[in-house]
Amino acid sequence: MLNHLLRKRPPVRPIDSAAIPEGRRVYAIGDVHGRNDLLQQLLDKIIKDDGQRDKADSEIIFLGDLVDRGPDSAGVIDTAMRLKAAAGNVRFLMGNHEEVYLAAATGDEKSVRFFNRIGGRETILSYEISMKEYIELDMTQLAERIPELFPQEHVDFIAGFEDQIIIGDYAFVHAGIRPGVPLAEQRKKDLRWIREEFLSQQEAHEKIIVYGHTISDEVVEAGNRIGIDTGAYYSDKLTALALQGSERWYLDTST
Repeated sequence: MLNHLLRKRPPVRPIDSAAIPEGRRVYAIGDVHGRNDLLQQLLDKIIKDDGQRDKADSEIIFLGDLVDRGPDSAGVIDTAMRLKAAAGNVRFLMGNHEEVYLAAATGDEKSVRFFNRIGGRETILSYEISMKEYIELDMTQLAERIPELFPQEHVDFIAGFEDQIIIGDYAFVHAGIRPGVPLAEQRKKDLRWIREEFLSQQEAHEKIIVYGHTISDEVVEAGNRIGIDTGAYYSDKLTALALQGSERWYLDTST
């Protein structure tokens, strides 16, 4: 009975009072999933938006899942690396698809099989391999081919991604958090893969959680969390959340 009553309690809605430190501006980008074309468009919008506002220390956070499903994961990684080199104040979170990418990059056949099932086929084909060669290789041969196919600079770059970023009243993660567990004690597996346990939690968390991973048609503001994965790889809509002080606004590629 008690659990039933707790589930029926109205959600805590602290988002409007959340803020980041003065003098900072943050742009958080949702799951890109191989859509380098949309990433270029969104970065142009972010640069324009940033230039039209008052002076601040601006930074960009990618929420993970840069790769898989879309047609140009290799191009996305190249764009991300160039952006990091040029701007510096750019940070990246490790998504579940990056985790599997790194496992596949070792040439482990079991990891390559799983990688292919979750959208890695498109990532592989974004590198220097033809469709004909890809089709002709069996899984063992493909696993042997991948370590030489994925540039080491791409692998090293992704291996350096973070698991969570905390700025002011916000915590940025890829998938979500385990409810009731302090942020400092969250497991990597949950930060990269969790879904229902996190999405069904209505009580306030330690911070407002900004996440991707779970696709929705529009941005989700659910009181204790903000979800910005708008399914870019098939919807053509890549979304960014912008924060400054207690303000928040959104940019996307749909307009």
